[in-house]
Amino acid sequence: MRGVVLVGGEGTRLRPLTYTTPKQMLPVVEIPMIERVVGHLADHGVTDVVLSLGYRPDVFIEGYPDGRCAGASLTYVVEPEPLDTAGAIRFAATEAGIRDAFLVFNGDVLTDLDITALVEFHHARGAEATIGLTPVPDPSAFGVVPTDEKGRVDAFIEKPAPGTAPTNMINAGTYVLEASVLARIPADRRVNIERETFPAMVADGTLYALASEGYWLDVGTPERYLTASRDLLEGARPGSPAPGAREVAAGVWTIGAATLDGSLVRSLAADGARVAQGATVDTSVIGREGVVGPAAVVRGSVLLAGAWLGEGAEVVASIIGPGARIGAGARLRDTVVGAGVVVGPAERHEGARLPA
Repeated sequence: MRGVVLVGGEGTRLRPLTYTTPKQMLPVVEIPMIERVVGHLADHGVTDVVLSLGYRPDVFIEGYPDGRCAGASLTYVVEPEPLDTAGAIRFAATEAGIRDAFLVFNGDVLTDLDITALVEFHHARGAEATIGLTPVPDPSAFGVVPTDEKGRVDAFIEKPAPGTAPTNMINAGTYVLEASVLARIPADRRVNIERETFPAMVADGTLYALASEGYWLDVGTPERYLTASRDLLEGARPGSPAPGAREVAAGVWTIGAATLDGSLVRSLAADGARVAQGATVDTSVIGREGVVGPAAVVRGSVLLAGAWLGEGAEVVASIIGPGARIGAGARLRDTVVGAGVVVGPAERHEGARLPA
């Protein structure tokens, strides 16, 4: 079975990081998000993946010039203009010549959903489309999907008002679609699959859904990006935080050669990273060639490749972009710093985006 991965969005909520890098190419514990997504598909036998591209397609194409990613072959399809979810699926599947049942995956979702079980359920029900579901505490920001006892979808309720949802099971952004679904999607305009295509299928009784309690995270905001890293560092997902990572002390991981003279707890340092004497790194990722200066503190944060933190600086719940420099004694909390940005000594920022 072939797969279509939607990666066309601009990632506005992760700006300024996404000014230069599409969000699916941002690393989650040193592995680009897209590799984690495609690798999960490949683990379930999907070895031919179509990337539905829109924003900065060059970054994906240059990143995987041989058309291979995480054990799968890639086909690149670039939207001529934004077509929304259903429009993007139709365009990508048509351009790639998909004529049989296929999978659709949101490229900014990290999950352990059992794709094999989802496909088997789809075929067993004779469904035209099947949605993977996941439970969330507050479903008001998502598409809520109540079903009957056989898994047939009763309704598709997009972003219900708080307290009104009939279930906490939401659309997890993973679908099995028969090729016939493509004929339901007009070719000459933007079409949203949650608001238009799925409700029409509910009316026809051809839409099914299967719930899963497996790990699921929509990595679309700085907070959830940090959560994705923390979950891997703290063992909320099985295995090591990243392929090739080596545990050098309890809860402390390295990839390649890193110099760790400071104190690290539940953290990972990538190849060429340096943590100076007197520095503290807690539940954080220090990316390739990243530097944490003497007496500096990093908590619940990610320093991307080549980021530099000066003496006595403190970074908490923040993302520091590649090549950025944080001056001595600076204090950052809940802040996102873009690629190459320089923060001066002793500056204070909380809840900031640099540059704005």
